[in-house]
Amino acid sequence: MGYAQLRELRTALTTASDIASSLRATPTRRDADQLVDALRRALTAAGSLGEATGPTGCALHPHGAVDPLHGDPEDPLPPGYGKCLLCNDRRRRADAPIRLRHRRPQPGRRRSA
Repeated sequence: MGYAQLRELRTALTTASDIASSLRATPTRRDADQLVDALRRALTAAGSLGEATGPTGCALHPHGAVDPLHGDPEDPLPPGYGKCLLCNDRRRRADAPIRLRHRRPQPGRRRSA
């Protein structure tokens, strides 16, 4: 259990409690949606407490860097990409177009002019 996961759980539960305390006798749909969103975040955070993986959710790099584009609505990651920056970088390199490589001269061979 990491400190960040525990902090996320506490924040989500506090937010849900604040929203629930401020509900009026007839809550609006927006109030209910905000409460459901906060409770889902709390549930997700609580579920991640027992996971062996780190913040990336990656089995290969559990404590690696999280891809800064993960969750970005303006520049979403392609389907199949996760949170792990190292794995996503490998996928990006594999998906990149192949460039023509210059042939290196072989040792002992002369280049013709």
